[in-house]
Amino acid sequence: MGNRDETRVVITGMGVISPLGENVETFWEAVVAGRSGVGPMTLADPASYPCRIAAEVRDWQPERHIDRKEARRMARFSQFAVAAAGQALADAGVDPAHAERERLAVLLGNGNGGYPDIDQAMRVIVEKGGMRIDPFFMPKSLPNMAAAQVALQFGLKGYNGTVVTACAAATQAVGEAFRLVRDGRADAVVTGGTEAGISELGLAAFSVMRALSTRNDAPQRASRPFDRDRDGFVPGEGAACFIVERLDHALARGATPLAELIGFAVTADAYHLVAPCADGEGAGRAIRLALQDAGLGPEEVDYINAHGTSTPLNDVSETKAIKAALGEHAYRVPVSSTKSMIGHALGASGALELVATVQALRTGWVHPTVNLDNPDPECDLDYVPNRARRVEPRVALKESFGFGGQNAVLALRRWEG
Repeated sequence: MGNRDETRVVITGMGVISPLGENVETFWEAVVAGRSGVGPMTLADPASYPCRIAAEVRDWQPERHIDRKEARRMARFSQFAVAAAGQALADAGVDPAHAERERLAVLLGNGNGGYPDIDQAMRVIVEKGGMRIDPFFMPKSLPNMAAAQVALQFGLKGYNGTVVTACAAATQAVGEAFRLVRDGRADAVVTGGTEAGISELGLAAFSVMRALSTRNDAPQRASRPFDRDRDGFVPGEGAACFIVERLDHALARGATPLAELIGFAVTADAYHLVAPCADGEGAGRAIRLALQDAGLGPEEVDYINAHGTSTPLNDVSETKAIKAALGEHAYRVPVSSTKSMIGHALGASGALELVATVQALRTGWVHPTVNLDNPDPECDLDYVPNRARRVEPRVALKESFGFGGQNAVLALRRWEG
């Protein structure tokens, strides 16, 4: 029956650290303009690998957001999360020092933890011996440490958790936060996702799988979801955080909601380690269940922010999933891929893309899928090619699908008071 007669849950704050800017306004301006954040890879030496490009957070200086001493004890992915969480708390007008901290939760999505730190530690072991690794290696590198650091830095003493479901992680984390609030186990949750896995270890792992684009001579043209000439995804990184809370809690403290969370679902393909189910059955089922949770019919969907990885298998499978879930209405719904501009930030991707989804509901604009010059005949939906469009969506879906066949879908409604 959905949550229509239950506790209403809203998003009241957002924060972003991305290849296209370190705040929501800069990020959204770039995304709507169709600007790419992809360039030459600098965080790892790619000389020995077929992919030498990435969407990096350039000139990252954590001390702009975090105390210098504290930042030195965090891995890059945790630094991103703390910075984005601080922005989200400020945007929502939540001051943890004057709140019931035991009712403020943290629930983040992450795929890899501190991959660069693991890479570096192994180099030290080989070259200098194990007793020379960073004494903070363990508390830096564990995937749960982003959520732990957010709680530590802001004094949040409620529920704390980390969702590690590969590329579905951030979307699933926000969905679980939605349920946490709806079930009355927290007044508000700092949620979202973070990833900073660009390293030789990560590059090697994806390269041997032949999952990455090799369009090194034209980095900004390399990520091309749903295009006939796509050849793999572009590595990315970043973080986005949200404040998710009960509507009555938000209104009581004078906050203005940015959007309402109305549905969520998770499914499994149970099909393959890394390949999506060819007919999109598992992903399509997640879409249908999210709509059922929201109490909506397929014809009420106005916009979909796609997973849209730019890989040959995913884009076709996702297209089939949307058509299976929405029927003929699928051809009337604008669908766009944020990854066409920011690459694939793995466990953080759903959060970064959720910012774009919320902004579409707030502003009425749907951002483009850039580099969509020659549509794949098997990808025959409206992917908003190359230029933003005025749509005025009222209901939107955010889709994320991860290795292992793990699918997560959120349904959101424009806040109308």
